[in-house]
This record gives sequence, structure tokens and C-alpha cells, in this order.
Amino acid sequence: MIGPDEMKYALQNLIRRKMRSGLSILSILIGIAAVFALISFGSGLQQYVDDLAKQSGTDKLFIQAAGIGAPGTDDTFYISQDDIDFVSRINGVNEISGMYMKAAEITSRDKKKYNYLAGIDMAKKEFIMESMTVSVYAGRDLKKGDMGRVVLGYNYQLDNKIFVRGLKVGDKILIDGNYFEVIGFYSLIGNPADDANIYITKEQFEGLYPDKKDKYSFVMIRSEPDVSPKNLAEKIKEKLRKHKGQEEGKEEFYVQTFEDAIAMFNSVLTVIKAILVLIALISVIVASVNIMNTMYTAVLERTSEIGVMKAVGARNSDILFIFIFEAGVIGLIGGIIGVGLGYLAANIGGAAAAGAGYAMLKPIFPPALIIGCILFALVVGAAAGIMPARRASKLHPVDALRYE
Repeated sequence: MIGPDEMKYALQNLIRRKMRSGLSILSILIGIAAVFALISFGSGLQQYVDDLAKQSGTDKLFIQAAGIGAPGTDDTFYISQDDIDFVSRINGVNEISGMYMKAAEITSRDKKKYNYLAGIDMAKKEFIMESMTVSVYAGRDLKKGDMGRVVLGYNYQLDNKIFVRGLKVGDKILIDGNYFEVIGFYSLIGNPADDANIYITKEQFEGLYPDKKDKYSFVMIRSEPDVSPKNLAEKIKEKLRKHKGQEEGKEEFYVQTFEDAIAMFNSVLTVIKAILVLIALISVIVASVNIMNTMYTAVLERTSEIGVMKAVGARNSDILFIFIFEAGVIGLIGGIIGVGLGYLAANIGGAAAAGAGYAMLKPIFPPALIIGCILFALVVGAAAGIMPARRASKLHPVDALRYE
């Protein structure tokens, strides 16, 4: 096993060849920094999803139009009040509420934007807010009977986010040509679409759009405590399909559990993380080849030295460990610096993402990630040095001493 003298000799050789060692360290630290930053973002997203699941609860189900994007995208689709009353009587349904959704024009200081307007049933407010995982950030919430009043998503408060000048409680805005007073703002959700939503009461929505009355774009359901949401979703889908007179497999709606939505998001997130880390690992592979090349060059340059060491009693294993130790040190230093740069890059990226409205893209740095990346760099460096080290250890002393 390598001792203190051999370690000192190896480190002196790295210091003596500063430029070459520095370039090898640079190559691996770039890869490690990329891996560290990408995994930190992936871990942050995973924590966001886990927190969302805890806050909303896994007993939630949703009904919305099949084959489209956000609720309210398809003006021809709706769940009627009769459909909601029917579903509410299905065994296992604890609570249910419909929500109006449509794209609306919002105007402030003659500047127009188009975002989603939601009409909320105040009798089910607590259930809806729990499902949406939001709370009042500033001002007050809507209450039953509020007319001409609106609560806005978080981003409306900020300058140059939705409007050039952020709004505040008490401001007046136009929604599809009708004046409303801003009475509050909801807390940050973490993505620009949700943080740009507009909220009014169900009664106000029906007053603005009489043709939409009792035609909900989105329905939220809470299952009974002892009922499996997945089984309940299948039951609701079957019974509601028959109630609406639609053919099996041609339903205009789908029923999804919150747990399924989270699982789907996690699957996509896993694939994205894997692809990004794979791309970053290419840099690490290139770095390992560079370290290997550096060590081969070192073996050639120090062939005579190796001959002298063998002549005075150094064993093959001593030579082997010296060169592996040198390569490992290159990886270790690159890993430490790479983690530091990755931490800095991730924080800058997280701040930029938050500034763009994507607060959910917040990196986290668990100790396992920090230690794991440093150890990974050490192992990559040491592994890259194995082949050159084996070559050095197998040199015959006489041939090595004659080498020029």
C-alpha cells in the first residue's frame, strides 16, 4: 500500500507539472459542475412535487376535458351542474366542486393581457384552495356575494412581469371590458401560468358570462377516507360515461387522481433528469480520457525515474499506487472545485428562474449530492489512471533505466 513518502512524491510530481495537472483538473471539474448543478435542480423539482402532494393530499380527483391542455381551453366542453349532482351521489365521493375557467382579457393602464379567469364557488372555498395549494398573500380573499372584486395570482404584483407596473390592492382593472377592484393576491405557486390566473366568485362569473352558467370546465373531488381514489376514479368514469350517454373509449372527459398526476410528472421528471445527467456525463468521460492521456505522458516522461525506484527496491504495487494516487488527486481536486462551481451556477440559475416566474426550479444541495459528486470525481480520476499505472508498474528496471 502507498505510504507517506510515495504520496509526497506523487504530489510533488503534480505540482512540478502545474499546467498539465491544471488542464486535467479543469476538464473534470467542468463535468462535475454540470452534473452537480443538474442533479440539484432535479432534486429541487422532486422536493417541489413532494411538497405539493403533501399540501394537496392524495385523496383528490379531477374531471376535465380529454385530449386538451389547461381547463377552459376547449369552449365546447363542460361538466354540467346535473353531472356534478350525479357524481356527488356516487358512493365514495366525499366532496365535489365545479370551477369555471376561460381565457379572458385583462386590462390595466391601457395594456391588455390574456390569462385564465376562474370562477370559484365560495361555499367550497376551503376545499378548492387546498386542492390548488394556494393561500392569500396580500389583501383579503373572496367571499360569497363579492361582485366587482377580484383576487389575482402572485405575479400581478411584480413590475415587468405581467404589466410594466405591478398592481396593488385597491387598483382598478378591466376584465373583458368590466371594471373590477383588486382586493388581494394569492401566494406564489411557482410557475408563470398559475401565478397569472384571475379569480372571481362563481356568481360574478355567471353574471359576466350567462351562457356559461352551470357549465364547468374543471371539477375537483375529494374521496372518502377509506376509499381508494384510483378505484373511485374508475367508478366515476364508468358511471358518468353512461350518464352522459357516451361510448366507452370515446369519452369527452377523463378522471384523474392527484396521485396519478404526480406519478406522471415524476415519470417525465425522471426521464428529463436522466437525459440531462447523461449529457453532463459526456464531459466526465472526456475528462477521464484527458486524465488517462496525462498519466500516460507522465509515465513516458518518468520512465527513467521508475527504473531508479525499481532498482532501489520499489515493488510493482508501489509504482501502481503512485500513479493511481496522482490520478485520484486530480479527480478529487476537480471534484471539490466542480462542486463549488456547480453550487454557484445552480444558485445563479435558480435566481434567474425565480425572476422569470419559475420559482419551482429551485435547486437544493443535500449532503449526499455534495459528497457523492466529490467521491465520483475521485473514483473517475483514479479509474482513469489504472491503465497508465499498470503500464508503469510492469516496466522492466533495466529497460526503464536505458530509456531516454
